[in-house]
Amino acid sequence: MKTKWSLDKSHSEIKFKARHLMITTVSAQFENYAMEIETEGDDFTTAIASYVADVKTIQSGDAQRNGHLLSDDFFNAEKYPEMKFVTENITKTADQTFDIQGLLTIRDVSKSISLRAELEGIAKDPWGNIKAALHVTGKINRKDFGLNFHVLTDTGSLLVSDEIKLEADIQFVKQ
Repeated sequence: MKTKWSLDKSHSEIKFKARHLMITTVSAQFENYAMEIETEGDDFTTAIASYVADVKTIQSGDAQRNGHLLSDDFFNAEKYPEMKFVTENITKTADQTFDIQGLLTIRDVSKSISLRAELEGIAKDPWGNIKAALHVTGKINRKDFGLNFHVLTDTGSLLVSDEIKLEADIQFVKQ
């Protein structure tokens, strides 16, 4: 039996992290996004999931950095307003952990990426709703998607890392 899960956005966060000057980590997230999952019963290895983010809603904690991320140096939000991810395959690796293969599209460049997910649990809330929570992590190279901004410091280190870490804590409500 197909089970639809809708995103509980008030109990979810999806972030990406980059190294700055190779000495600290800076995080950002998109404020407006949608995510849908459909499973066979409660079996998340059967999940078909999709994620779409409105790139123009990026928040990094700094208005100047937000503007730079929206520019052609990075996302070019005017020309490419959405970022998308769709699952292709899920493999169970342990009792509650999974490898997720999916197609990530940024700036109209689509690449298959690997994510690691852990089912944190399924529980009923005080109002009778069945909730499921996942912790998802992964890494991508931003240059694979045309985010080619490149500046070296006087000491020869990168201003912004090529490797971007993805981290999400997501809660869903069973429909």
